[in-house]
Amino acid sequence: MTGSVDLEKTILRNKLLGRWAAGKLGITGRDAEAYSDSLARDAADPARSDVFGTIRRDFDAAGVVQSDEQIRHVMTELTLKAGNLMPTRRGDSLDGAAVTLARNLMSR
Repeated sequence: MTGSVDLEKTILRNKLLGRWAAGKLGITGRDAEAYSDSLARDAADPARSDVFGTIRRDFDAAGVVQSDEQIRHVMTELTLKAGNLMPTRRGDSLDGAAVTLARNLMSR
């Protein structure tokens, strides 16, 4: 069960990270949601799970000035935030909007 929770937390972190990165890239509206959803889905695919590398390449291509350390700092902060957004255990089940979001993204 822990692996599933960790994956859901990573998906949520990537979704939040995608929103942050989209803002830096000047992407808005539906395009920003599509970008963040793409990063979130990548968490479930080991072949595409290098979210840092994806953001680094996108920033470099767009001329966005952010150091590797700044990106990693935001990733760490959003990992903590995602953990705080995850629902607490009630009995043997997990519930909440964050888990629903993660599961919906995994099924797309």
